[in-house]
Amino acid sequence: MATLKDVAKEAGLSVTQTSRALNDHSDVSVATRERVKDIARSLQYRPNLSARKLVSGRSGLVGLVVPRTYDLASDSMFIEVVSGLSSEFARRDMQCVLHVAQEDEPIIPVYKRLVGNGALDGFVLIDPSHDDKRAAFLSKAKVPFVVHGRIGSDPGHAYFDIDNETIFHDITRHLTDLGHRRIALLNGVEGRTYVAARTRGYLRALTDSRIPPSDAIIRGGAMTESLGLIATVELFSDPANRPTAIICGSVRIAKGVYQALQGLGLSIPDQVSVFAHDDHIAQMKTEAFYPALSVTDAPMRESWQPLAACLDGAISGAPLSDLQVIGSHRTILRHSTAPPCQ
Repeated sequence: MATLKDVAKEAGLSVTQTSRALNDHSDVSVATRERVKDIARSLQYRPNLSARKLVSGRSGLVGLVVPRTYDLASDSMFIEVVSGLSSEFARRDMQCVLHVAQEDEPIIPVYKRLVGNGALDGFVLIDPSHDDKRAAFLSKAKVPFVVHGRIGSDPGHAYFDIDNETIFHDITRHLTDLGHRRIALLNGVEGRTYVAARTRGYLRALTDSRIPPSDAIIRGGAMTESLGLIATVELFSDPANRPTAIICGSVRIAKGVYQALQGLGLSIPDQVSVFAHDDHIAQMKTEAFYPALSVTDAPMRESWQPLAACLDGAISGAPLSDLQVIGSHRTILRHSTAPPCQ
């Protein structure tokens, strides 16, 4: 394996000059930096992390902490998160280190240990809650982090997010414009910031259309097929609250809704319209649903690059205004929505 001395010899520079070039110091010309990096790549040089930390103050390591769950190893979304972030940080010559906390283990002591050993430059936080103790701890400890989502109405942290409130407002408004007045919402776990934003959008659209909201047709929980199936059966077991349309927080929920409606002998969209938000979960193609599912489309894979960029920027001391990014989405109307039957 090539060493820093090997790179310096090939470049005709001192070890110190070579190190400064590899670490993008401004006293080394751009041309020299690029030449040294090309040589390092050709020699397959990988810096020693301890030496790198001493020279630049950065290890190049960032952390992702997740709690252990019974189905973690088979969770396609979790696998996509880890592989996507790892790939994007690798493009920046950084490494994303996964730490799986023990089930029911208090999370703040985990972060204290990881911060205390000094090996990690920062953290990616996923699935944020309103009163997120992880973010509060890292902020107080002055450790850089980026959130997949937003915490609070005026976030003081780096983040990448989509406009969940507007997305669910627009979904709901599309259905009210078709004439639906009993629109069920199958959302995620209560307390999550994106769940609250989606509920706000849904309620605002109902208010815009002068439709009184009903808690009886709002459900939440882990976004699985089981939630969609069970919630749909419950909704249609109550004649007074049967919806004419169902909004699903994920495609997994929508799959369960489709299964339940088929079992109940109800036709989509003739008797019930279904609309979902699509994160692009592996092996769930919304155009292959029958009938094809209407969705708002914002692939999770489009999160990894901006999350990596924002955390890299936070570690480097970039201004916060450059580290708060809202992603785009599009609406795809297919065959699962129609005016309610009279």
